[in-house]
Amino acid sequence: MYRKLATLILLMLTGMCAYAQSSGTKQVYKAIKDTYEAQADSMTRAFINTFMIKTRGIFNVEYNHYGDNIYWQQAHAIDVVIYDYERIKGINTSRASTYLGYIKLWYKNKGNNYAGAPAASSNTPDTINGYKMFENPYTDDMCWITLTLLHIGEATGNNAYSIVARKVFDNYIITRASEDASSEGLSLPWNNSAGSGPNACTQSPATLIAGKLYQKFGDAKYLDYAKKLYKYAAKHLVKSDGRVEEPPLTYTQGTFAEACRILYHITDEKTSIKNKYRTLAYTYIKYAFGEDANGNPTNRCNNGDNILRHEGTNADQSLFKAVFIPYAVNFVLDEQMIQATNQPYRRNILEYILKNTKVMWQNLNLTRFPKVFCNYDWCSPYTGSDSEASMGAMCSGSSLMENTARMCRTIVDRYELGTLLTTCNKYAVDPEYAEEDVFAAFESAKQVAAEIMANPGDYTILEFHQAKENLEATYQAVQDFATFIEKVQVSESFARDGVYDLNGRKLTRENQGSAKANLPRGIYVIGGRKVLIK
Repeated sequence: MYRKLATLILLMLTGMCAYAQSSGTKQVYKAIKDTYEAQADSMTRAFINTFMIKTRGIFNVEYNHYGDNIYWQQAHAIDVVIYDYERIKGINTSRASTYLGYIKLWYKNKGNNYAGAPAASSNTPDTINGYKMFENPYTDDMCWITLTLLHIGEATGNNAYSIVARKVFDNYIITRASEDASSEGLSLPWNNSAGSGPNACTQSPATLIAGKLYQKFGDAKYLDYAKKLYKYAAKHLVKSDGRVEEPPLTYTQGTFAEACRILYHITDEKTSIKNKYRTLAYTYIKYAFGEDANGNPTNRCNNGDNILRHEGTNADQSLFKAVFIPYAVNFVLDEQMIQATNQPYRRNILEYILKNTKVMWQNLNLTRFPKVFCNYDWCSPYTGSDSEASMGAMCSGSSLMENTARMCRTIVDRYELGTLLTTCNKYAVDPEYAEEDVFAAFESAKQVAAEIMANPGDYTILEFHQAKENLEATYQAVQDFATFIEKVQVSESFARDGVYDLNGRKLTRENQGSAKANLPRGIYVIGGRKVLIK
């Protein structure tokens, strides 16, 4: 089953418009959605039930064990819930409402920040003082939390979360940066202690935050920050073979790749530099899965067979893959992430993701569902005690499953929307009827669909889904309108005698039964009644 699903998705990814529509194809579409989404639903539910403190919206560090200094890990744990919320909010409103409640509690409880100043206690973002809730001595911790605040803003459409994120960055993160003469960039210390130096787990997310803030608010200073933070990392941290710092870890590989992907979209630099960002985004992700910048195999971040490796058992290490996976999926879904020589950048990464998903899922023990524990190593089941089970490991597995479902649904929805739009574009509206509400709605739905298909990376899964449903509905309404007859006046002799078209022209005086059999497809008046000939 997995082989069939993976093959179909790859075909769709490499040639969406060319793939033929058929009843068999539609059944496999349903299998893709049902398989990955059902597994994601189960995995996220198990993650919440096994590790979340539901009254607070935060997570235990181990099964039934609360860690009061677990802060940055909370960002990636709630990110899994946010991804699920985004995927289901237009489909399962009850569950989405529950998950949104957890997200708000997470905010209210400051993401379990043990060092933040007391500010707003409401679960409604306070854009005046709420940012103070997230201040922390560790710069990287604030960076991860800030990325999650931006994610909440994107998922909920509530701009206040994004404003709070912006203020955390402006007041507590970028203020710690200093100019580096050798790179003409900005270095950002790991924490606020004297002598604390920059590293990839600070530079990478800060570069990404600055790029996303520029996308969100359009303030040129954020583009300048993003480029300068990148310059320092490129000069001092990144290695020529595709490692982001030594030792290479999945989370810094993925985060710096995502920063480069965003820089590709926002940079005002020349085309050669713009294209370099795209190539580097692929290089850093590919390195994690097993191939360095020179095309040589590497197992520094994987087990030698493209499966992301066991990176350690502590609360930090077990979570690294949860950071990496969403950014690898973002790369696959960005249709501009292609090489000039048309090499299958995105397809390669998609194959790796699906391979990891299959292996991880096959090694889960679901016999005690919803109590489920994921292992540090996806190639083997968890065999330890319940009390030692790691939230970070389960978060990594849940992030993989949730983001695989997001990836596959987006690919399917894009293909189906594009196919439907192609069909709808074959029909032109008669100018005489163009102002009718039904036709105006149809044209509007086509315009929305065309914009989404032209710029797929700018739209969410839900927007693809809604656009497809809206276009289907308005297309059906147009068809219904075209065959709708309010009233036909029929005289007694008209009713008795012959077959007529809808313009009142008599077509035959022959016996009505035999005449009906010879008529072409259409709507006629026969014996005073409207008859549809198929």
